[in-house]
Amino acid sequence: MIPSHSKILIADDDQDIREVMHDRLKAMGFEVVEATDGEQALIRLRDDSPAITFLDLMMSKKSGLEVLKAIQDEGLETTTIAMTAYGTIDKAVEAMQAGAYDFLTKPFSSGHLEVVIGKALEREALKRQNLLLSGEVREKDLPIIGHSPSILNTIEFTKRAAASSSTILLQGESGTGKEVFANSIHRWSPRRDQPFVVVNCVALSEELLESELFGHERGAFTGAHQRKRGKLELADGGTAFLDEIGDLKPHLQAKLLRVLQEHEFERVGGTKPIRVDLRFVAATNRRLDKAIREGLFREDLYYRLNVITVSLPPLRDRPEDIVPLTNYFLAQYCARLGKRIKEITPDAWELLQHYHWPGNVRELANFIERAVVLSTRDRITSEDLPLTVLAGAPESSASDTPRDFHEAVAAYKRQVIRETLHRSGGNQSKAASALGLQRTYLARLIKELQIREKS
Repeated sequence: MIPSHSKILIADDDQDIREVMHDRLKAMGFEVVEATDGEQALIRLRDDSPAITFLDLMMSKKSGLEVLKAIQDEGLETTTIAMTAYGTIDKAVEAMQAGAYDFLTKPFSSGHLEVVIGKALEREALKRQNLLLSGEVREKDLPIIGHSPSILNTIEFTKRAAASSSTILLQGESGTGKEVFANSIHRWSPRRDQPFVVVNCVALSEELLESELFGHERGAFTGAHQRKRGKLELADGGTAFLDEIGDLKPHLQAKLLRVLQEHEFERVGGTKPIRVDLRFVAATNRRLDKAIREGLFREDLYYRLNVITVSLPPLRDRPEDIVPLTNYFLAQYCARLGKRIKEITPDAWELLQHYHWPGNVRELANFIERAVVLSTRDRITSEDLPLTVLAGAPESSASDTPRDFHEAVAAYKRQVIRETLHRSGGNQSKAASALGLQRTYLARLIKELQIREKS
């Protein structure tokens, strides 16, 4: 359901009808605005953005049908319920064809009004859910896997923080599971039945991100052909997860600070404040204190975000969790890809448990997915693992300190290509086929990496 404080517009030139409906809707917890004619109804629709509009079809200045046409032409977002007398049912049918969701015949009982509102609320909830999911496909409700002391302590601390509505700042290296924790915070909170939205602060340009967060009015910029509600507005009552908050541009930092302080904002190109009730969770892998000293991040915004800080441990500090994480990802990808892989061989486990994991849990998930995709047997061996895992294994490292990531990748590329050439008797075509590469690409790699076949 949408929040009960959503606005409902009553557009009717009959004062008695407006008063009866106003009192009933107020008693149900809605904010009510009124219009006495068609022109005023359009002004209210543009300024107040009502979730539901009760629209009388026989009004002065502009008829209900003319208002419906304007709603369609301007892309105004509202669920419209046409109101008509018994003698003009044909007009109600015409209104449904013009975009009305339902109709209400006069006179009507309170019970009938509540049924119609209930149907309209369900439609609005579905619309909001579809808008939130539009263009956003990601896995939901992923569990936090692990039994190491560091991850168990982090989970316990985060659960206590989630019970409040305080802002939470998640800090940790890339791939440590910040979005998984943010999702869990929402599920552990009293807002669990309300929307959870994710905004990646680095994935879009500043202009697009501003529209994504705050929405925009029709004509606010080139291409803004209709009003758009932003994610913060759509998430009203729920949780907003701001990923990569450290990369937010200064202009948007100022607008976000206002939302955190005053719980309101304007759409791009708009002037009317929009109030929201939101719980914010932010995440970054950057040192925000350093960004503040460099003038890249507002200190006042940092203190607003940093009410409760949760630091996520890197995978190298929780080696006990490599086995359960690997088993979890193996089961997930086997089910998704229709593979039957029964085991991971000891040599593969040895490599997985001694690798440094610079990309943390995300890197491990990617490696297991790749191994499942490429495996042609009922088990995963060291040969199925990516080059970076093997490059970081103890026997290929000169010391306990891992070398540069790109240097490690290049080193193992040389090793694998050299061994494959040796097994192929120096035949580059056979080696390319064995590696799943085009011969021309393999030849270029041999030249770039300055590879000489082993004798």
